[in-house]
Formats: sequence, structure tokens, C-alpha cells
Amino acid sequence: MATEAETTPPQAAPVQSEQVTKNLVFTLSDGTKVKRRVPRQRSCNEPAEKGKICAGHLKRWYFFGDEVKQRLGADAEVYRCENCKTLYLPAEGEEPRTGTLSW
Repeated sequence: MATEAETTPPQAAPVQSEQVTKNLVFTLSDGTKVKRRVPRQRSCNEPAEKGKICAGHLKRWYFFGDEVKQRLGADAEVYRCENCKTLYLPAEGEEPRTGTLSW
């Protein structure tokens, strides 16, 4: 005969109510997230409403505020999503794209 413990199915792990943001470095005082890009990333991977991703284009951003300058430096390479305004830092190991293209 099987005991009661053997016949009851195992319980599932509790579901987290807040979705974890991948590659989050820090959050600014105004709530803007600063994330690290994955290599060759071109679009935003921040979760939006209903579990979908933002998918906005990441564009190089030069005119960031004082808080970003203090934390990252005045000459930091920063990208910003055109939709949700999440900031992205370059991927680790990726060469900086600060120079102009030469042919």
C-alpha cells in the first residue's frame, strides 16, 4: 500500500510576481534602468506590458544628464532605446564604437 506522501503530487515552486530584468547594472534615481547589452544587440529586450518585449531600436546617446556622467564618466559609450528610454552599456569584450569609420 502507498502512503499519503507517496500519492500526492509535488507542489510547484511559487511564481514570482515581478519579472526579472536581465543584464541590469543599476537604476537611476528617476527610475531609468541601465543595462548591459549582449554582443551584437540592436534592439531593446526590456519586458513591456503583457510579457512582450519592447523591441525598440538602440541608438547612440550623447546628451545624457549629470547623474549618468557622474556614474559612468563624461565620455561613456551609452545607447538608449527609442521607445522605453532604457539605457544600455556596451557588451563586455566588445570594441568601443567611438571612432569614425575609415575606408
